[in-house]
Amino acid sequence: MTASRRLLPWLLLTPALLIFAGLTLYPLGRTLALSLFATDYGFENAKFVGLENFRELWDSRFFRQAVTNTVLFTVVSTVLEVAAGLGLALLLDRAFPGRTLVMTLLLAPFVLSTMVVTAIWRAWFHFDLGFLNNLLRTVGLPGVPWLFDPNLALWSIVLVDVWQTAPFAFLIIFAGLRLIPQDVYEAARVDGAGPWRRFRDMTLPLLAPYLFVAALLRSVDSFKLFDKVYAMTGGGPGQATETVSMFVYRQGFRFFDIGLASAAAVVMIAVAGLLAVVYAASLLKGAGR
Repeated sequence: MTASRRLLPWLLLTPALLIFAGLTLYPLGRTLALSLFATDYGFENAKFVGLENFRELWDSRFFRQAVTNTVLFTVVSTVLEVAAGLGLALLLDRAFPGRTLVMTLLLAPFVLSTMVVTAIWRAWFHFDLGFLNNLLRTVGLPGVPWLFDPNLALWSIVLVDVWQTAPFAFLIIFAGLRLIPQDVYEAARVDGAGPWRRFRDMTLPLLAPYLFVAALLRSVDSFKLFDKVYAMTGGGPGQATETVSMFVYRQGFRFFDIGLASAAAVVMIAVAGLLAVVYAASLLKGAGR
């Protein structure tokens, strides 16, 4: 093979590599470097402090609260979305009149922008005029301060996230369900297996890879939650709904503590990167079968 032929693949990859370096590697490297300095913006007049910003994060009750909120939101929303996606996939796996319309309506929240979704739910959560409180009052129950009660605000955002993104989990699981050969179920019926046994011993094991992929993708996306919190509560009341992303935004763009914000971003990138590695490994393992 001549030298020109060996160099051709790299020449073709050069534009993509340059874009990747400029839009991914450089911001990551700069964030990591800024996390080692005490600075309000950039490196001008910055003071090198080493790992001091990370120590401050460790000692910060606000950061610990943000991490707790983020982990709670990620775990609960992922479990609920995958469970809802599985339930919807099982319900829609059989033909019935109007199934196409039902699926279209089901996918509608997922195709809406987050700002539209949060606007809808802020109206529904309104204490005096909201749909949910009016529904409660019709059955004799008092209204609920959904976004203003520190004990309810985070779970209200979980509800919004499940409503919007459970259809994404449904699409993945439904695709896997449609790939299961029907003759497997026919053989099970001949052997006398009932619906529950077929679901437990056949459907769930065969769907396990799809459930795993849906859960992993949703957990990666949930961990970097920012837009719903910013639009609905701004991290409040107090720090009840502040996530790690919101903490980074607040430190960097409100208090202009770029060093501390960069350190928090590095922690967030490390966790998200670990989840991405798990996802990539699962894809490569599946491709190698």
